[in-house]
Amino acid sequence: MTNSNPTARKSSKPFKVENDTTAAYWHNSAGNSLPPPDMMGAYMRNRPVLTGPVERRKAWIIGSGIAGLAAAFYMIRDGGMAGEDITILDTMRIEGGSLDGAGNPEDGYIVRGGREMNWNYDNLWDLFRDVQALELPEGYSVLDEYRLVNDNDPNFSKARLMHKRGQIRDFSTLGLSKSQQWELIRLLLKRKEDLDDVTIEQYFSADFLETNFWYLWRSMFAFENWQSLLEMKLYMHRFLDAIDGLTDMSALIFPKYNQFDSFVRPLVTHLRERGVKVQFDTRAYDLEMTIEGEARTVAAIRANVGGADTTIAVGPKDLVFALTGSMTEGTAYGDMDNAPVLDRGKHDPGQASDWALWKNLAKKSPIFGQPEKFYGNVDGSMWESVTLTCKPSPFVEKLKELSVNDPYSGKTVTGGIITFTDSNWVLSFTCNRQPHFPTQPKDVLVIWVYALLMDKDGNFVKKPMPACTGREILAELCYHLGIEDQLDAVAANTKVRLALMPYITAQFMPRAAGDRPHVVPAGCTNLGLMGQFVETSNDIIFTMDSSIRTARIAVYTLLNLPKQVPDISPTQYDIRSLLKAARALNNGEPFPGERLLHRLLDKTYYAHILPPLPEPDSAKRDAAEGELTGLLGKGNQALGTVLGWLEKVRESFTTRKN
Repeated sequence: MTNSNPTARKSSKPFKVENDTTAAYWHNSAGNSLPPPDMMGAYMRNRPVLTGPVERRKAWIIGSGIAGLAAAFYMIRDGGMAGEDITILDTMRIEGGSLDGAGNPEDGYIVRGGREMNWNYDNLWDLFRDVQALELPEGYSVLDEYRLVNDNDPNFSKARLMHKRGQIRDFSTLGLSKSQQWELIRLLLKRKEDLDDVTIEQYFSADFLETNFWYLWRSMFAFENWQSLLEMKLYMHRFLDAIDGLTDMSALIFPKYNQFDSFVRPLVTHLRERGVKVQFDTRAYDLEMTIEGEARTVAAIRANVGGADTTIAVGPKDLVFALTGSMTEGTAYGDMDNAPVLDRGKHDPGQASDWALWKNLAKKSPIFGQPEKFYGNVDGSMWESVTLTCKPSPFVEKLKELSVNDPYSGKTVTGGIITFTDSNWVLSFTCNRQPHFPTQPKDVLVIWVYALLMDKDGNFVKKPMPACTGREILAELCYHLGIEDQLDAVAANTKVRLALMPYITAQFMPRAAGDRPHVVPAGCTNLGLMGQFVETSNDIIFTMDSSIRTARIAVYTLLNLPKQVPDISPTQYDIRSLLKAARALNNGEPFPGERLLHRLLDKTYYAHILPPLPEPDSAKRDAAEGELTGLLGKGNQALGTVLGWLEKVRESFTTRKN
């Protein structure tokens, strides 16, 4: 098979890799040969046809998290590059970055975080449809495995919110008043550029921040009240199609195992089989650049390798892909008897950190953004996670009461996190499908716990979470479950490992235009930036999908590949998504005007797009008239006219013309 070389698309204008649906009205026209910017589906699965021999060049990837691994994948699959020309540099001694998962039953397992996803993570599935699943026969992908697991084991929660020491709180609705619903609607309507540096608590009323909606939202996505309203808006658009599944988490799908074994191991296996090299114990902290006019070209990578400074030469045609910032950098660890101790400054992580590269780039030019906006407030970006390794105990018995399936069944357990709404820490915990690790013993469960507020004393343990040992955090959890009197029995059968992460929500900190660099900053000829701290058109952050998106944009742009990276899923514009979201925001009740829509469309082809009404068919006409009366006012002279018009239009839809 002959390698081929990417060439520029023959066009009078450059090919646009990254698309923005909101930039302009899209329509079919004689001069438009490309699909809509947010087009999904098989038509977007094309591989660009390459011509001529592949130009030998080296690629250096700084960071082996999902963005770095994805960059290597796309250079090989879509760019035709040889794997042996690609080297990944990483500070740690294992691949995966923030996607970790390690341990054993004797010492306890640890995962700093977990993955909750939905079906329209198009970049993620585009990649993993071509990566061999490790536990399925040859030819079956990680995507195939994901579908096999989730199609046969629906996800939902029966105890999403709890309070009063072990009682399930009513979470059947979002609990929004009419004025609070309008707060959300107005946010959806606001322009992105009007939300620079605005925080969530500056926009929403105090009462809104005590609703079911906010407890569900903040705990599911890890938002703090003082963080970016712009990012919350982007999340609203990104997950508009899932809002009707927010209460019971039925909109989510989960991997079979932890994030490392489910995604990192198969992808690393795929890359190593193709010759990609990984160099550990290497901290890249600066890039040397040559500047000619407005063009910037990386000429060398300055790095610390095994404790010694070195310089890695970069040719003018070589490529560099770098991670800006890190969510899990500087993690402090603890255990049953020891609280974690941070070694990062509250306002500056120092040069011996994974933030050093971005800090040094930002000194060179404003095009590289302002990293201090994100790392400069550890008190605002920090939270702690806890991994419990559990043998049978009173805690496991309580867990069974809150689970949709037996925890040992291999099926969905809690269906996502359970949040204690009266917890001073906003404490949550979850039990995913077990085993959570491939070699985990059958009598062991792995539970993940986290909390959002790090400066408050606990309800039971009178100190902030970061000051607590594992046993004290376990006591706080048992208190909220109403089993604190059985703490000794629980602790005797539980191992606790702690991870205090100073920058875990740094990406959510308030920001303005220009604070984050573009994936390929203006003028950069061989540098692509990736991860959670770069600018994209409309995507959110803190997801694997968005990390992979940044890698695709960087690879396609620097290799000059004529292939689009679609904007986020167009479901936010789907009338069905809008209708069911309106019903969900209205606490499951028909929204104003919905009954009239039913009356108008109930005998037409489009009847099925409307959420079912609560009243029986025999009462629907009276209910529609009652709704119209409420809208126009009782006794309004227009009422009869509108009702008559409505019936005529409805009849014209359904009466056959001869």
